[in-house]
Amino acid sequence: MARRAEANSKLDDAARAGWLYYVAGRTQDEIAATMGISRQSAQRLVSLAMAERLIKVRLDHPIAACLELGQRLREKYDLRHVDVVPSDPGSSSTTVGIAEAGAAEIERWLKSTEPLIVAIGTGRTLKAAIDQLPAMDCPQHRIVSLTGNIGLDGSAAYYNVIFSMADAVKARHFPMPLPVLVSSPEERELLHNQILVKSALQLGAEANVAFVGVGELGENAPLCEDGFLARDEMLKLMAEGAAGEICGWMFDHDGNLLKGSINERVASVPLPSRETAAVIGMAKGKRKQAALAAALKGRIINGLITDESTASFLLKQ
Repeated sequence: MARRAEANSKLDDAARAGWLYYVAGRTQDEIAATMGISRQSAQRLVSLAMAERLIKVRLDHPIAACLELGQRLREKYDLRHVDVVPSDPGSSSTTVGIAEAGAAEIERWLKSTEPLIVAIGTGRTLKAAIDQLPAMDCPQHRIVSLTGNIGLDGSAAYYNVIFSMADAVKARHFPMPLPVLVSSPEERELLHNQILVKSALQLGAEANVAFVGVGELGENAPLCEDGFLARDEMLKLMAEGAAGEICGWMFDHDGNLLKGSINERVASVPLPSRETAAVIGMAKGKRKQAALAAALKGRIINGLITDESTASFLLKQ
């Protein structure tokens, strides 16, 4: 107990030093004087605040190259929203940069005083973005999950983010109490006629904005790794021309939803109309390029958050 109390006290000091340095703009000498510690201790506490992710940094300075790429993407694909973040060639992360930009855009929508319906997809990138959100009080909004939050074995789907969002954002949340995929079109129809599910379907259709991940295909794709789709099923879909998926909905290289096939078993809420809603896809990296290009070509999404290298690839298509 004593060790735990000591550790918590140290984190409290680190949070205070981090706030003074990054928010209040104090120097390390000023922090040392304020907290009654040595300059070396102040420096260590600031470093600890970053190491423990107590401080979340957003880059507000506009970077000309990113802005230019974003404008060209907006014009080429007739997009409502574009955010291009710098690429980090030394990083293997598929979320760093775009998760922070995604959190900033979600926060911007949530700050609206006008009541909105915000639809949320699933996936690693979205979960990373939701984890960046500050605590917010938004009773005027309704937030609906576009995908089921139940795994094939009945357990909670790990990357369904509606519950993580509920921890940070005080608003009415509407989960989708279904698996991502069901066994047959008949089962989907039966489940979609349930009162709780009908409510989510209606809200999804009326959403003002949707934030979605864009999934690649392949034997190591998220749908396979998370146990929703067998690898032989994935290979069959790719042979049929599938290029990517959003919320489980499969589309081909022209951005057209696959007819029949697995889409008849997808229990997710259909994406809201791109004529009335902003549907913002969040993805970057080589593994996502084919899926992103197809989604943009078919106007499955009309907003994009990505990085420089992926933006450059998309402009060459």
